[in-house]
Amino acid sequence: MNDLKNRIIELSKLHHQEVISWRRHIHANPELSMQEYQTSAYVASRLDEFGIAYEKGIAKTGIVALIKGKNPEKKTIALRADMDALPILEANDIDYKSKNEGVMHACGHDVHTSSLLGTAKILSELKDEFEGTVKLFFQPSEERYPGGAIQMIKAGAMENPRPAHVFGQHVYPELEAGKVGFRSGQYMASTDEIFLTVKGKGGHAAQPSRNIDPILIASHIIVALQQIVSRFNSPEMATVLSFGRIIGDGQTNIIPNEVKIAGTIRTFDETWRKEAHQKIKKMAQSIAEGMGGSCDVKVDAGYPFVYNDPQITESSRSWAVELLGEDNVIDLPIRMTAEDFSYFANEVPSCFYRLGVANESLGINSSLHTPTFNVDEKSLQTGMSLMAWIAINALNE
Repeated sequence: MNDLKNRIIELSKLHHQEVISWRRHIHANPELSMQEYQTSAYVASRLDEFGIAYEKGIAKTGIVALIKGKNPEKKTIALRADMDALPILEANDIDYKSKNEGVMHACGHDVHTSSLLGTAKILSELKDEFEGTVKLFFQPSEERYPGGAIQMIKAGAMENPRPAHVFGQHVYPELEAGKVGFRSGQYMASTDEIFLTVKGKGGHAAQPSRNIDPILIASHIIVALQQIVSRFNSPEMATVLSFGRIIGDGQTNIIPNEVKIAGTIRTFDETWRKEAHQKIKKMAQSIAEGMGGSCDVKVDAGYPFVYNDPQITESSRSWAVELLGEDNVIDLPIRMTAEDFSYFANEVPSCFYRLGVANESLGINSSLHTPTFNVDEKSLQTGMSLMAWIAINALNE
């Protein structure tokens, strides 16, 4: 395997500049969730160049490709990259700045897609060196509920052939380029959206006794709901409940008829997740009714939490150490952010890991989902080589 590892490293160096050009093209031409038509066409054109068979139009803009090695029916594994961008106005001063105003690859999906294309090129050139089949998922709409992963699964992406494992990587600006991170077991939280409409009776603010003040009711509800995190769940059961939107469209002297509130709850336990939904509903409605109003509660269940299978994750971590060295592989903390890769991980034992992209000396250190997010493109070489190395080792496991 050492010879194969060295060949992967050399091929990643050889193709690095080309993969950078792919990434910059995708970055300059971002598309929102379920609108990734040009990105999908660009991916397909690269796969055509590599001579890799694929099916497009999966879940509208998704692509499923197959790289068959020797004895292709022996085992199948899958590699996933997401393609969509975010509704953010880019503030970077770079040659490949977004051409689509108000749309930006601020979450690194341009890196994920171009890196997987690089991996595909490497594996296609080494297909006589391994047994089994590598399946490639170029996925739409990770950023928008219900998520492209579940839609691709429903469209049959996980079948014919069915992979034993799925692997995904995500950029990580908290880590220097050239490094990667892994975490076994629970890694990223489930995510649910909460929508409350508090109803009262509006009127003149100078005559509150004639009104049922929905703003006052809403403030009591928001404060009280924090008990769900601090008093009802077990300390070991990490939970976040936050509200980011409150609309009470009155005036300085006008109490409105209703207030709209929106927020999110995130956790790592499905039983507690359902219980928390019911507690939110009961508490919000009871408080509103007790103060003379009412509250409509809607909880939209989003992505499940990401669970990294311990066995395949520990194997992947050891393969990363073999390729990159012990100093370049770290253990990750738990995260309250969410990812629809969780749907793949619910299907088969899977591993979702992090790719370092920061470079403090170059000032590349902005957080995800910000207008100045960018990456050290050295990370592309790490990303494509590690995915290829993991794929080949997973087929041999």
